[in-house]
Amino acid sequence: RTCEGRNIRYRTCSNVDCPPEAGDFRAQQCSAHNDVKYQGQFYEWLPVSNDLDNPCSLKCQAKGTALVVELAPKVLDGTRCYTESLDMCISGLCQIVGCDHQLGSAVKEDNCGVCNGDGTTCRLVRGQYKSQLSANKLDDTVVAIPYGSRQIRLMLKGPDHLYLETKTLQGVKSESSLSSTGSFLVENSSINFQKLPDKEILRIPGPLTADFTIKIRYAGAADSSVQFIFYQPIVHRWRETDFFPCSASCGGGYQLTSAECFDLRSSRVVADQYCHYYPENIKPKPKLQECNLDPCPASDGYKQIMPYDLYHPLPRWESTPWTACSSSCGGGIQSRSISCVEEDIQGHISPVEEWKCMYTPKMPVVQPCNIFDCPKWLAQEWSPCTVTCGQGLRYRVVLCIDHRGIHTGGCTPKTKPHIKEECIVHTPCYKPKEKLPVEAKLPWYKQAQELEEGAVVSEEPSFIPEAWSTCSVTCGVGSQVRLVKCQVLLSFSQSVADLPIDECEGPKPVSQRACYSGPCNGEATEYTPEESELLYGSLQEFEEQYDWEYEGFTECSESCGGGVQEAVVTCLNKQTRETADETLCVTSRRPPQLLKACSLDPCPPR
Repeated sequence: RTCEGRNIRYRTCSNVDCPPEAGDFRAQQCSAHNDVKYQGQFYEWLPVSNDLDNPCSLKCQAKGTALVVELAPKVLDGTRCYTESLDMCISGLCQIVGCDHQLGSAVKEDNCGVCNGDGTTCRLVRGQYKSQLSANKLDDTVVAIPYGSRQIRLMLKGPDHLYLETKTLQGVKSESSLSSTGSFLVENSSINFQKLPDKEILRIPGPLTADFTIKIRYAGAADSSVQFIFYQPIVHRWRETDFFPCSASCGGGYQLTSAECFDLRSSRVVADQYCHYYPENIKPKPKLQECNLDPCPASDGYKQIMPYDLYHPLPRWESTPWTACSSSCGGGIQSRSISCVEEDIQGHISPVEEWKCMYTPKMPVVQPCNIFDCPKWLAQEWSPCTVTCGQGLRYRVVLCIDHRGIHTGGCTPKTKPHIKEECIVHTPCYKPKEKLPVEAKLPWYKQAQELEEGAVVSEEPSFIPEAWSTCSVTCGVGSQVRLVKCQVLLSFSQSVADLPIDECEGPKPVSQRACYSGPCNGEATEYTPEESELLYGSLQEFEEQYDWEYEGFTECSESCGGGVQEAVVTCLNKQTRETADETLCVTSRRPPQLLKACSLDPCPPR
């Protein structure tokens, strides 16, 4: 009675992964009730996981029904609180467990899956693929994701469909068509796939147990784009060798270490160029130490030198760098020269006869290069006409797209499609016609007056604008600027990464706008013609084209006993009657909130 605290301590045990055939511990506890009648009837019980309110109660669902029952107030000690966490239930309470399997530990895995790691054993890979429709191609490769990769996420936008090809380390190949939404196993890797009307989302937590190739099957006339991001393991790493034998058998000598490139998957030594592929890999410098410091026997009178081949690396092939490719795209060749060299104890390299290197295969002296397709012009959709009546102009974006679907340079300027053309709106104008087509003008006034909602970083790449700078003048008309970044939230590490601007879709928020700081010197407000055009020039045109309208009501807040519904307000293009971005409608003209009563019938007795 005089002791404080609890008289029981807990620690984890059996800290090894369960074999796949062991099954789920929570499922075993539910199935133990299969031979016990519930309300006079036998059921086959399945586990209900990830209950946020009480994760340590045994809730089970009767198979084939919507019946969910709490069959026990506590699960057995050691049951996982949640399916995607190591936290475990002890005496009905969820206790924190770190990746080191210790109770109360806050240690977590890094993005590479290494417990308490520093993230240096993998690299972040992200990119974008854009389909290039061709009459003789039915499918194409989006990206190859190697064995051991983690946190894979792909999103396809467009009419085409994703599918998988896999190849195990033993060379067994298979294909998986992603035909419907759901979670399933492919080569023992858990796959989550969502198939939506206009896009497909593929998530694989990993680590992959095979090499995955993500492919696209063409299904429509429109182009598709695929954004992907994943962590790729660095499978080739430098490994320091043991010390070579001492350079002398007595009287003092020295010995060196070296470094060899090691393949973590096959557990064997490979050629050095595999390790040079990763910039993160830095070859360790040789270590030097003294050895055999005992004096030589008096009878010898001299140091016995160890045979050369015992402590020095064998002769090896050395190559010059590859020459520049004969073509920048579309396929070319490059060459190099090779020679057999020997390195002495001081590190000096000298050429020797080629027969000394015959114990290893001779390296190729010619190889193909830049075998990818040359960049091509890709024209986007035309913009609306710049006028609402009569003759105007319309614009489009023309990008130079390379073989990876990335906006780049290198296209032939002479073949670039035109970016501007005249257009006619078949609506009569009730004002004098312009002599020339009207050029597009940015709605400066609207941008300067409307309040903007703050953008939040999400798992989708999106434009995130920073705060506006102060106005460039203290009175009159000036300008404000801000920085607009393309960013994405990495959900596993909860960190924000900056992306290239062209990886974000949709219109980029403006980075400059006009501002008005009041009249100067207390005088009445006056504008020059240029300032008036800047502030008010295009307001009328946008107000005529876009406006707010009510479109139905939300669902009732209550199913009985009286609730409310709110009218849905949308920004519409008055010409096409299509929903438009809310920034195109004037905020000050947004109609007021409209509510109405609903579900007025009294609720039935419980």
